[in-house]
Amino acid sequence: MERNISVEALKQTATFNREVELVERKGIGHPDSVSDGIAEAVSRELSKYYIKNYGRILHHNTDQVEIVGGQSAPAFKGGSVLEPTYILLSGRATTSVDGVRIPFKSISIKAAKEYLRSNFKHLDLDGDVMIDSRIGHGSVDLREVYDTSKHRANDTSFGVGFAPFTDTETLVKETENYINGKLKEKLPAIGYDVKVMGYRQKDVINLTIAAAYVDKFVKDSDEYFSIKEELINLITDNAVKRTDKQVKVFVNTADKEDGVRTGHYLTVTGLSMENGDDGSVGRGNRVNGVITPYKPMSMEAAAGKNPVTHVGKLYNCLSNIIGNEIVKECGGDVQEVFVRIVSQIGRPIDYPHVASIQVIYAPNVDESKHKKNITRIADEKLAKISDLTNMFLEEKIKTF
Repeated sequence: MERNISVEALKQTATFNREVELVERKGIGHPDSVSDGIAEAVSRELSKYYIKNYGRILHHNTDQVEIVGGQSAPAFKGGSVLEPTYILLSGRATTSVDGVRIPFKSISIKAAKEYLRSNFKHLDLDGDVMIDSRIGHGSVDLREVYDTSKHRANDTSFGVGFAPFTDTETLVKETENYINGKLKEKLPAIGYDVKVMGYRQKDVINLTIAAAYVDKFVKDSDEYFSIKEELINLITDNAVKRTDKQVKVFVNTADKEDGVRTGHYLTVTGLSMENGDDGSVGRGNRVNGVITPYKPMSMEAAAGKNPVTHVGKLYNCLSNIIGNEIVKECGGDVQEVFVRIVSQIGRPIDYPHVASIQVIYAPNVDESKHKKNITRIADEKLAKISDLTNMFLEEKIKTF
């Protein structure tokens, strides 16, 4: 059966050539990203358990993690957490097989704790967080649809992707990765809750960054602002290596008003969820790691969805993979490509209802010479969509 793949040319200005562009990334410590990370970790560990004990991944979707912020009293030289952050694990899973109960709640809580332990070293798992698993049994209808041997979509949903990244998108994503990566070797006072907002107008990229501090590493206000100045310089030096455009960096802009110091972004753990900030799965970055209001996006929460037949997860990731492969093979002839894939519940995942590919070509390019090649790329990637499952389990594909 031939796949329904539509390839059309768009006559519009590519994003990088428009006057204004906005891009956002919520860092790994943002409450929404923490929710995403936990949801994905729970799904991953359940999948591994199912494979080990039953030879295949059984029905589950653990994409309903909620974070309810706690209370803290940060202070220079070190404060304290007053009330723990409440983390609710929700969603559905296969909880028993042939009458034998599966320890799904223990698996989910252990996975959540291990994720937090591995990523946030200033967090005390005994006192700073309270984890509650309310994951329940999946509905009969969905479990019947969810037969991994048939690889049928267990939802009617769509995925969206695009390629290539603009300078602004690349810079926003890499800036957060840098702050939560190599930069911490020089500035351990910078915490994990980092948000980067990129705003480009013509050839000037503005990066506005919210970065939580870990209070025990900051002795007073003078040191706070000294660290902030060094942080701005390091981010700027890192950014200018990645673009020819002018870059302006702003950090914690609420700290000063009319030149007067008005506040300090201090936390005990490096995470704003310790003091009232809440989070939910799917409210942050898309699967490509950024939020792009100037490009198409899906509102689907990918993290925590099963990695075998949930098209809301598979199609979002595959759309970006297809887009990048098209740009790679077509070279400079393609300025921008948008990919959207939609299915119907019960339909084979490798035969979507439609795979729509829209291409913005460079001036004077013969569109006809690329259409067959683009169709082939999409067809081949769809045929191998099941390869994504192990990539999710091996953490080779990120969902936020």
